[in-house]
Amino acid sequence: MSTEEPQPAAAPEPQPEAEAAPGPRRRGFRTGRLEAFSDGVFAIAITLLVLDIGVSATAGQDLGAAIRGLWPSYLAYVASFSTIGAAWLGHNAITEYLERADAAFVRLNLLLLLFVSFLPFPTRLVAEFIHQDTAERVAVTFYGIILLLSSVLLQVLWRYAVRAHLVRPDTADEEIELLTERLTPGLGAYVVLIVSGLFVPLIAVAGFLGIALYYIIPFRRLSASFMLRTRRRQRRRR
Repeated sequence: MSTEEPQPAAAPEPQPEAEAAPGPRRRGFRTGRLEAFSDGVFAIAITLLVLDIGVSATAGQDLGAAIRGLWPSYLAYVASFSTIGAAWLGHNAITEYLERADAAFVRLNLLLLLFVSFLPFPTRLVAEFIHQDTAERVAVTFYGIILLLSSVLLQVLWRYAVRAHLVRPDTADEEIELLTERLTPGLGAYVVLIVSGLFVPLIAVAGFLGIALYYIIPFRRLSASFMLRTRRRQRRRR
């Protein structure tokens, strides 16, 4: 009979803990390339507008009258230039608040640029057919629809950025609401002007220009500055 005491079973060697699988990496697009590409499209579109303004080679006998006769082209050019400029300002404000971009945002941005780069075509239609009865109504209505779609897409781009949390986390809610309000008012005005363009096309084109100027000119800042100066003058008189 064996007198040796049974040896305790060796404790199993501790197995190395399995490394936690890394979670899916949150990927996004760099906003720098998006901004550079967008700025290039805006610049090209706004430059193409002037290429449709010109006089015929036979206008040398009365060049002054020919230049004056191009006033529909000037009106359409200024309206489209101001609209593209306002869209660029809005787009620039949006990208200033972006922390990153995702695939959907990039595609929405491309859709916006599609209509912006298309704008020289309806601009030329307005300039050519502004005094041709039915044709001018069609041209102005088509022009207004393109402007409306551009404005809608700019607002959709911003709202998507906010909902998808693409905006910088340090952005105050007041800033988000202010930009949202700034991009919204023109939509209803565009609809009204598109309808009025069926009856008074020239008034509609002038209205489109007015909407663009509203976005470009900082009326609120100007009015606030004017009120501040008025108060200072009143204090000095006292």
